Amino acid sequence: MSKTFRIVFMGTPDFAVPALESLHRNGYDVALVVTQPDRPKGRGRKLLPPPVKTSALSLGYETIQPESVKTPEFAERLRQTDADIFVVVAFGHILPKSVLDIPKTAAINIHASLLPKYRGPAPIQRAVINGEKESGITTMFMDKGLDTGDILLSERLEITEDDTAASLHDRLSVLGADLLIKTLKAFAENMIQPMPQNHEQATYAPLLKKQDGRIDWTKPARNLETFIRGMNPWPGAFTFHGDKGLKIFRAKVIPSDSGEAPGTVIQSFPDELYVMTGEHALSVLEIQGASGKRLSIRDFLRGYDMPPGTVLGM
Repeated sequence: MSKTFRIVFMGTPDFAVPALESLHRNGYDVALVVTQPDRPKGRGRKLLPPPVKTSALSLGYETIQPESVKTPEFAERLRQTDADIFVVVAFGHILPKSVLDIPKTAAINIHASLLPKYRGPAPIQRAVINGEKESGITTMFMDKGLDTGDILLSERLEITEDDTAASLHDRLSVLGADLLIKTLKAFAENMIQPMPQNHEQATYAPLLKKQDGRIDWTKPARNLETFIRGMNPWPGAFTFHGDKGLKIFRAKVIPSDSGEAPGTVIQSFPDELYVMTGEHALSVLEIQGASGKRLSIRDFLRGYDMPPGTVLGM
């Protein structure tokens, strides 16, 4: 049954790789892989392939990297595959209706939230930032809207108190790969019953920008703790001590009513750094300074003086 569908796979980042590998492992006929062009990365700005391209080539799949998905040439190339299903996972392009209409059966998207909550490009980070207790994966029909299509299947996943955006990303990518196979098998057995989304319950998860990582010490410590985890690894939660940038990777809430202004260091021992917030204090556990090394607060304070009364964020 698993070989009845001819598939075109579209995806770009690490999140999409487990889904592609799962299609291969389960014997699906992947006619073509579509991913974004190679981009310059790192300090040397070396041109590097997206993770999906690296995976696709290692699996022996033909791969194309169009600059645009709106050209007649791209649409014609897709028609030539004679595909039954398009599978789209974090591709990074919004597909026009002319492309969505090409597959004989459906265009299916894997989205990293429990739709209709957290539509958009940053559902994983926003769920952690907002202190959600659960997230999940939704497979859906694609339409011309942004994550607005009918829901096919969904599966929930608990967000733990230690989860960062990175750890949740990794667990959801594996869950997405599993749910994709369940969805395709349900299609093959005519067991899919698409369910329209309740658009009134929809929320949006906008793309994060580098400046979004700046810590606002006037917010409650509880909100900042989830903010720091949700910004890890990118763009990273950061603050300033004078003109020196500091990136905070891990912290915990400490009850305090010191009365000091938000952003003020209220306690600094060899292995502890407490910073006052809008409500209670935050104990900084892992930090990165100008050295560029991520350090425990104990190791950081060995070489960096931050006495009580120091004000961060100015």
